[in-house]
Amino acid sequence: MQVKKLSELDVRGKKVFIRADLNVPQDDAGNITEDTRIRASIPSIQYCLDNGAAVMVTSHLGRPTEGSVGPDDTLAPVAVRMGQLLQKPVRLVQDWVDGGFEVKPGEVVLLENCRCNVGEKKNDEALARKMAALCDIYVNDAFGTAHRAEATTHGIARFAPVACAGMLMGAEIDALTKALHDTKRPLVAIVGGSKVSSKLTILKALADKVDQLIVGGGIANTFLLASGKRIGESLAEPELVKEAQAIMDMMRARGAEVPLPVDVVVADEVSALARANRISADEVGPHDRILDVGPKTAAKLSEIIANAGTIVWNGPVGVFELPQFAGGTKMMASAIAHSEAFSIAGGGDTLAAIAKFNIADDVGYISTGGGAFLEFLEGKTLPAIAALEERFER
Repeated sequence: MQVKKLSELDVRGKKVFIRADLNVPQDDAGNITEDTRIRASIPSIQYCLDNGAAVMVTSHLGRPTEGSVGPDDTLAPVAVRMGQLLQKPVRLVQDWVDGGFEVKPGEVVLLENCRCNVGEKKNDEALARKMAALCDIYVNDAFGTAHRAEATTHGIARFAPVACAGMLMGAEIDALTKALHDTKRPLVAIVGGSKVSSKLTILKALADKVDQLIVGGGIANTFLLASGKRIGESLAEPELVKEAQAIMDMMRARGAEVPLPVDVVVADEVSALARANRISADEVGPHDRILDVGPKTAAKLSEIIANAGTIVWNGPVGVFELPQFAGGTKMMASAIAHSEAFSIAGGGDTLAAIAKFNIADDVGYISTGGGAFLEFLEGKTLPAIAALEERFER
């Protein structure tokens, strides 16, 4: 996978347009409650400023209606936080598509929510050409939106004089490529979450690549059902039992494995007051709900992780938000942190688990993408990255 990288370009005196992912959560008063994405955008911006470029940055925020900027849509709070991080003023520019604003070398401006522009989501060519005319260099640093072909993620890359990957995007591409194509074996994938249906395609894709496929949460319950176990009132998708069986058959045919829980933690409800009971996977009662893997299973999974060469992690193995059902995910997170394998993790729940168990410094690479992370793992072509690949030679 070959793309131009920002760090390889001379940006001095150039107008640089950076598509970042600044879609941060805010409270009802408009205050930013978590700024990881803003902080992740700073290296590319700082590189351009330090090297004498005039910098324009834009992003989407929320799900605005095209053609208008409502009070919940504005990037104004992001401009304030970005200015604090850069230690310099960041001016917010409205109605920027047709130009008419000035940016000087060493200055950075934030262009208002790009999804408020008519034609953004449909990747309108006329819009993309207008935006491309604003810059000398286009930088895509928004891996989290790389699976979408929109005007600021795909169209502009076709028409800008130069198109490249930013620091964050380049690091994402390198890490994912290392995990899937420059792989040290054994390759272990951990896929958790509530539904098989939402991750069926990635489970099938990974079943053809990995040496061990660890499933957790509601997904594991469906696999337990497929293996003939009783799961009581646990979250599962009985209609997908045949799909789960097919995935296990695919793995067995390759001499690989889907290790299923041998013991589980159950309760009669999902609540902070629920009483957790550790039982054998063969002893699940008709009213039990499986909410975590048991200690024997956690130890088994930890051993698999300890012997891995590469680890791909997307999703917890239990309801880790509640302490009585967090043991399995906590032990697995610890195993990943202590493993010598190259590890890459992505997805909202996974990032929350990494933060909860304080292992961020011990994970090889933490992906900022959710949907893009999964689609890359599936082997799908991500439109934004494909557009950069097409511009590699020109």
